[in-house]
Amino acid sequence: MRQIVLDTETTGLDWRSGDRVIEIGCVEMVARKLTGRHYHVYINPERLVDAGAMAVHGITDEFLADKPKFKDVVADFEAFVAGAELVIHNAQFDVGFLNMELDRLGRPLLDTLCSGVIDTLKMAKEQNPGKKASLDALCTRYDIDNGHRELHGALLDSELLAEVYLAMTRGQDSLIMDLDSEPAPQAGADDAGPIVRVPLRVLRASAEELAAHDEVIGAIAKANKGKCLWLPTEPAAAG
Repeated sequence: MRQIVLDTETTGLDWRSGDRVIEIGCVEMVARKLTGRHYHVYINPERLVDAGAMAVHGITDEFLADKPKFKDVVADFEAFVAGAELVIHNAQFDVGFLNMELDRLGRPLLDTLCSGVIDTLKMAKEQNPGKKASLDALCTRYDIDNGHRELHGALLDSELLAEVYLAMTRGQDSLIMDLDSEPAPQAGADDAGPIVRVPLRVLRASAEELAAHDEVIGAIAKANKGKCLWLPTEPAAAG
């Protein structure tokens, strides 16, 4: 029941062309409750940030210059997410970038490190086909305050996504069982002896009640020119 809601920011849109991760933000949930534990780090990508990406998240090359490299933070990242189920919006993007960073260092990929991945973008499109499924759109749909989100940020976005995910899956709350709690005592659990079931009493209509019923059905049939669903159908004549 341990889940990690995760988001990243990057130097650009395509890890295959050399773009790198520059920010990771994670929040922890256990049994669908936020624990208050989080993981957040900025990373020196050892390359310049694309102008288009910078316009989205506002993270500059100057800001990242003195930040640790991915190899310096990978052990802490692995320790935080290990064994958990990841919850990610547009998981293909973040998983692709993180797997690239892990692979560069010869580390296990996320499918080995974690128990699974839930893509909330895919989930939103399946739940509401044809409707907008961005994080901002989902915040609006589920009445989650994102007024403080002027730019993308990995930690802020993971916090918002956690609230969105809980709202999207609220019906699952009833399926969660507290395995540490004792079952509630059943009424009569201490009583000895077999349970005796009393036979049901069947009440049949009297002749007068049957006659009154036929009279009402006849009146309905007369008012509808013989069209009455409750009248018995005549058997078809043999051909």
